[in-house]
Amino acid sequence: MNSFSRSRRVGRVIETHQNDRGLWWVSMTRPTLLVVLCLLIAKPVAAGLPRSEPEAVGLDAQRLQRIDEIVAEGLAEKKMPGCVVCVGRHGKIAFLKAYGQKQLQPSEMPMTTDTVFDMASITKPVATATSVMLLIERGQLRLSDKVASLIPEFAANDKEPITIHDLLIHHSGLLPDNAIADYQDGAETALRKICELTLQAPTGTKFIYSDVNYILLGEIIRRVSGKTVHEFSRDNIFAPLEMLATGYLPNAELCAKAAPTEQRDGHWMQGEVHDPRAFKLGGVAGHAGLFSTAEDIANYSQMMLRRGDFGGVRVLAPTTVARMTRGDRVSNGLRGLGWDKRTGYSINRGDLLSDSAFGHGGFTGTVLWIDPDLDLFFVFLSNRVHPNGKGLVNPLAGRIASVVASAVRDVEQPGDRAATPREVLTGIDVLQRDGFRQLAGRKVGLITNHTGRNRDDASTVKLLSGAKNLQLAAIFSPEHGYEGKLDISKVGDSNDATTGLKVFSLYGETRKPTAAMLESIDTVVFDIQDIDCRFYTYNSTMGEAMKACAEHKRRFVVLDRPNPINGVDVAGPMLDAGKESFVGFHRLPVRHGMTSGELATMFKAELKLDLDLQIVPCEGWRRGDAWDATGLTWVNPSPNMRSLTEAFLYPGIGLLETTNVSVGRGTDTPFEVVGAPWLDGRKLAVELNARGIPGTRFVAIQFTPVSSKFENKKCGGVNIIIADRNRFEPLRVGFEIAAALRRLSPNDWDPKAYDRLLSNERTLKAVLEGRSVADIQEIAREGVSDFLRRRATFLLYE
Repeated sequence: MNSFSRSRRVGRVIETHQNDRGLWWVSMTRPTLLVVLCLLIAKPVAAGLPRSEPEAVGLDAQRLQRIDEIVAEGLAEKKMPGCVVCVGRHGKIAFLKAYGQKQLQPSEMPMTTDTVFDMASITKPVATATSVMLLIERGQLRLSDKVASLIPEFAANDKEPITIHDLLIHHSGLLPDNAIADYQDGAETALRKICELTLQAPTGTKFIYSDVNYILLGEIIRRVSGKTVHEFSRDNIFAPLEMLATGYLPNAELCAKAAPTEQRDGHWMQGEVHDPRAFKLGGVAGHAGLFSTAEDIANYSQMMLRRGDFGGVRVLAPTTVARMTRGDRVSNGLRGLGWDKRTGYSINRGDLLSDSAFGHGGFTGTVLWIDPDLDLFFVFLSNRVHPNGKGLVNPLAGRIASVVASAVRDVEQPGDRAATPREVLTGIDVLQRDGFRQLAGRKVGLITNHTGRNRDDASTVKLLSGAKNLQLAAIFSPEHGYEGKLDISKVGDSNDATTGLKVFSLYGETRKPTAAMLESIDTVVFDIQDIDCRFYTYNSTMGEAMKACAEHKRRFVVLDRPNPINGVDVAGPMLDAGKESFVGFHRLPVRHGMTSGELATMFKAELKLDLDLQIVPCEGWRRGDAWDATGLTWVNPSPNMRSLTEAFLYPGIGLLETTNVSVGRGTDTPFEVVGAPWLDGRKLAVELNARGIPGTRFVAIQFTPVSSKFENKKCGGVNIIIADRNRFEPLRVGFEIAAALRRLSPNDWDPKAYDRLLSNERTLKAVLEGRSVADIQEIAREGVSDFLRRRATFLLYE
């Protein structure tokens, strides 16, 4: 039972007081004391987040004092009658202060830290979007569901393509607000008027911040769950988080503690929703209507910072929080699912929060920003519309947000992450932890090899074959075969000794599953470790399988894995249009900086595949992390990819192996050496070291491959040493070696096949013409900025 239902039973019986030392006392009548004691025994009152001195959580207390000055300026300039500011970090409230008045008319009344505020549009992410994501977690909704499939009458006037996702990120093309008169006759008529609306822009083409989107989401919550957004959010979000003063339709006790806004029909709106459309809808709507306090919002913020957990109570799955807050590309910036990231509405975020920050503002003068990278939240609550609607707080709140971010004294550096591995869960770990519910009732075909393993070294084949709620019916293998040991041009079918299942090769007579292979299954699952290089073929196998599943109407599920050489760095050249092949499946740069799951979402969208695609994301992995920051065991992805160092080298050095040099195949250190019988390794090492290539040194060596190119022939060459991985650029190193070979051995080095993996005519021409490496790199960057914009929409991780 939450505070709203309790208060209706008890009535107005309790009065709380606070002295100047922050101590509380209670006065009540004796009969009501017995009732309240019984209620307290039944369910204790939540204590909320603990308090802390700023220094104890890595905040500069002296810098935070600047908040007092900024608020004083705002009060003097009548930007608002008063406000409450709350700052939390590392699970504790480090700053909580009330300023000014909560009421100026009809009489003055001081602001207090427990003042209840009309949250206005903060309703959208906290109540509505969170409720929608819970329904998605439960399998009752999907982001790709069309609104018209849930509200059939909505399809009128070309609105049939609009999805739940479009509503959440304001990409539906609907107008900001329809006429207030449309709401005059109640919710049923209002919905009919919304269904009659026409689009202001084609769906998916333009960011238009729209209350209509969230009114529709509120209706969808009601139709899918059988509860209003008020009831659903109360039961599934606010009650578990012990947000006892939070919800729609506050009772008399909470109304008395509320900050008034303006007058309506001759009375002050105090505990009555300010938004006129929400008011016409009875105070309950998806876009506005929520009331809360600073400390309650602190509880919600802490839950989001802890990836859905609050004091051992799980409200959201970690993957849900990640998906809500990652940032989807919209026409004028980035939006989360319900959240602002960086758009024209972000003036209240300030300038110093990290790229991972997400937040929202409300018309009445409310602001919330949450920053996972800083483990920080900032709450600013005011009733700036009191008494005459003329206040202005967003610029002021943005200034305070900058002060708060600047007070952080222990920002984690990229090097710190690598030094302290976190527990990263791959997609198969998440699937196993969740009881394989994502595949419940499915007949599964698994594309995998020896890299498909969980944290405890159990194979994905073993785990799926042992799951009771699904059937593993077929196995498929990529290049190098099921066991990852073959380095041949064609791999045949085989059998799995443990399960007895046939293993269909997707690197033999066919490169994609055939209709016959798919006959006994309804779902294809992909679980293979990739290494972030366009011409490494595992993701080509994934792409071809996705095409086959789209053609034959099979679900496709990717069990995602970290990008082992980080998901931040991207380097060209881009694949030229028309040069797509199995070593260049899609128009990507050589180093794309994406995971397999992210690539799958890109392939589906850009290849326009009619495909039921599901990603099971990693948990705990950040884009800046390389493999050694994950705590996971390295498994050689292919016969010649034997270390993380070689994975870092491969995008640049791998390009060279189509020419007449050895890149170390047939040695113990493939891709760490480059040489040939005709090459003088000392001259090449001197030439390259003189270039001062960042993060890299070269040692002259001799080596004799026992197989592959130049088998049993002594080669002169260089050993490539990564001296500083943070400065090392594999593509530049590859281009430097190519340019040096062109200068030192123009008659011996044969680059005619260099374009087979490079697949970029202008870059090849620059190399052949002997252009400077700076020029080659500049040409290789062409198109990469456009790719980064394309890529942003599909990223799953911060």
